[in-house]
Amino acid sequence: MKNSGYGQSHAKLIFIGEHSVVYGQPAIALPLASIKTTVTLSRQSGPATIESRYFTGRLSELPAPMAGIGQLIHRLQVHFHDDGNWAMLITSQIPAERGMGSSAAAAIAIIRAFFDLYDAPLSRPELLKWADIEEQVTHRSPSGLDAAMTSADRPLWFVRGQAGVPIDLDLDAVLVIADSGVHGATKEAIAAVKQELTLHPTTAKEALVDLGQLAEQTKHFLATNQPNALGAVLDKAQINLATLNVSDPTLDRLIATAKANGALGAKLTGGGRGGCFFALAADLSQAQHLAQALQTAGATQTWLQPLKASALTNQRRK
Repeated sequence: MKNSGYGQSHAKLIFIGEHSVVYGQPAIALPLASIKTTVTLSRQSGPATIESRYFTGRLSELPAPMAGIGQLIHRLQVHFHDDGNWAMLITSQIPAERGMGSSAAAAIAIIRAFFDLYDAPLSRPELLKWADIEEQVTHRSPSGLDAAMTSADRPLWFVRGQAGVPIDLDLDAVLVIADSGVHGATKEAIAAVKQELTLHPTTAKEALVDLGQLAEQTKHFLATNQPNALGAVLDKAQINLATLNVSDPTLDRLIATAKANGALGAKLTGGGRGGCFFALAADLSQAQHLAQALQTAGATQTWLQPLKASALTNQRRK
């Protein structure tokens, strides 16, 4: 056992397939390696403490919204016969409740920090199994996508219940990811999809199946450098998500702003009902113009993500 342990993870972006992935359709997600979460565990003489943007104090006093983190730490302590004499510092650049995987990223970084502290090997399947402890508490019936992506270094093709499969990505385009400024409401959005399936089963099922077919097209367009075709797919996906009642007026307005300013396509990402969305720009100059237009229209934060394979590789090296 060492005197300190370190773990790192990063944000994720669901490119296509949010909600439909829960119903057996495929999804594609990207790692956002430049938006990081880090956890440092340092040995100390007193009882376990946590310092984070959500809570600072003793582990025993964790608030209810962090119950998933508390359960994960408890299980890790049991596994390692840990005495609880440590201080944990959680530092995250990932906005909370925006569909970018903040809770899963924290879990991944905590797991890695514990295994580093005890100098223990950690396989990827084992890492994801541990992460599911936190996600089951925080998100009830998680697809597993968040944990898979906040620990991945390549885009993944994801089907619930299966291991993510890396896919090719080499697109001459740039993503503009934007925070709507409204907290995402994942649980409400999940309930909305279930309600649509009950009230309008034919329309809702058609939307879910279409999202799966659009994911297949997205996979092809990402690998074959077809940004214009991909933009059209993203627009269709957003229409399906609106049909499933998981968009909201703020997202709709900002997505319309992106389209009015030259975006090739745009859609929400994550649970919806607020949170983040993204727009596809033809190049960096267009992306910068879009980011400025979206901030002027009310987006609270933006990030630019080139979609060339070399750009993702360079991010991982930083």
